[in-house]
Amino acid sequence: MPSRRTFLGSALATGAAVALPAAASASDRPRRRVPKESISIQLYTLRGIMGDDPEPVLSALADIGYRKVELAGTYGRGAAEFAGVLRRCGLRATSSHVGIDGDLDQVIADARTLGHKYVVVPWVNHSTLAEWRAFTARLEAAGDKLRRAGLSLGYHNHAHEFAPIEGTRPFDVITAGTSRRNVHLEVDLYWAVAGGVDPVAVYRAHFPRVRQFHVKDRAADGSFADLGTGTIDFAAIFRATNVTEYIVENDQPRDALVTAQVGYDYLVDLRY
Repeated sequence: MPSRRTFLGSALATGAAVALPAAASASDRPRRRVPKESISIQLYTLRGIMGDDPEPVLSALADIGYRKVELAGTYGRGAAEFAGVLRRCGLRATSSHVGIDGDLDQVIADARTLGHKYVVVPWVNHSTLAEWRAFTARLEAAGDKLRRAGLSLGYHNHAHEFAPIEGTRPFDVITAGTSRRNVHLEVDLYWAVAGGVDPVAVYRAHFPRVRQFHVKDRAADGSFADLGTGTIDFAAIFRATNVTEYIVENDQPRDALVTAQVGYDYLVDLRY
């Protein structure tokens, strides 16, 4: 990862170029792309078709081109058994959504068995700042323990973290109350936009903590959309940022495998 000073200098320069498009033609700008090895998919997207045997669905994802997935459970199988299923399908589970209020030793053991790099808290909601602060203290402690075990603990946002409680946003409580070394950020682009914030501004404010994106599109009416069919300008976001994983997701897909195919093809074909 580049240094904070180096990145912010280049990001500000990029922002200036975006603000003054007449200064340079499109052909003069760098044409970046999302590396295939950085593309993943959150298996929550496919929960409706997994059934009792997830192997055919996982194999279909590999046929599309995916080599990484993010887990949201192991479908009634133990970590070792599910790791075997993934291996047979040619997939790696580099990340997983897991809570931190249970047995952290078991979380660590399962993460190692499954080959995770990241463990991410997927959902928390509280009605008071005191509760958010108490959760943040637990998050920091868990992050310290997972870091010592060779894992990185992340936090995945929804929209409510950006709505002030008693004049303070829970997102700011989390980022101020945890350290960069112990807790990274998995920014869900759909929910950030739904929460009224600019994902690029979030990235710059917390660089280099943002390591993963949930790449999820938003239709004009606010509903979920397959990538490239909605209103979010992913090219502009990616041009000003740099993360290690771009994770395709749609919370309510009409056809989950079509969503997976469209998402993968969109990220592979995108130039920015």
